[in-house]
Amino acid sequence: MDRTAIGWINGFLGVVIFSGSLPATRAAVADFDPVFLTVARASIAALLAVLVLLLFRQRRPQRADIVPLVIVALGVVVGFPLLTALALKHITAAHSIVFVGLLPLATAIFAVLRGGERPKPAFWLFSVLGSALVVGFALAQGVTAAPLGDMLMLGAIIVCGLGYAEGARLSRKLGGWQVICWALVIALPVMGLIMAYAWPSSWSGISGPAWIGLAYVSVFSMLVGFFFWYHGLALGGIATVGQLQLLQPFFGLMLAALLLNEQVSAAMFIVTLGIVACVAGAKRFA
Repeated sequence: MDRTAIGWINGFLGVVIFSGSLPATRAAVADFDPVFLTVARASIAALLAVLVLLLFRQRRPQRADIVPLVIVALGVVVGFPLLTALALKHITAAHSIVFVGLLPLATAIFAVLRGGERPKPAFWLFSVLGSALVVGFALAQGVTAAPLGDMLMLGAIIVCGLGYAEGARLSRKLGGWQVICWALVIALPVMGLIMAYAWPSSWSGISGPAWIGLAYVSVFSMLVGFFFWYHGLALGGIATVGQLQLLQPFFGLMLAALLLNEQVSAAMFIVTLGIVACVAGAKRFA
């Protein structure tokens, strides 16, 4: 099997794992404070990352790798988890998943900015159409529905796209799983301190689904998923394997409906399909 095929397989597995992130976060924030959830999942994943790095005796990153690793940490260790956790206090997991359809576009934009790629003008046409669909969907819910939740989700997509692109670029040098492990280790001191400050005063009212949600986002969303995702991007290419994220909204919507009993409206499916079509068109001219 060639490198490209292995990259697509790894990328697909990463997307499947990430698809459960928002439903799991939604379940966790029902009982956990969003800030505590963010720092707890990062701290738990970081401790596991330390064990993995020690087990495989990995060398420390070079000085030139520190800034890119900090960017990765700010994007996917802190930024995306915190913003989505805050957003899911205001909107449903099904609603938030619609915004995930913009992740391939955000990743592509930062690949342009960081990698110097020059897409054709048609690429930007599809990009604008996809963004307009998301904004139109949010406005259609009414400006008083949950504008704060929508803004937080848009911010989460932006920082996640940056973290994906930067991590994929760096993974070609350090390796896919090494990038996320070192990013988690760099973030651990700050995350640990904040976790101690945000420690819940009582654990008695925390439900089973909330614990399961915390476990999932800590082990799978924050660590294991990136093993496959960054490895897939490194082998198959950011532009091509990154488009597998188009499948994530569909998987996420199904999980939100099955696990959280959330209503998935026809409008959500239509908007998601429209976003997929727009990003697919953008990919054609990338």
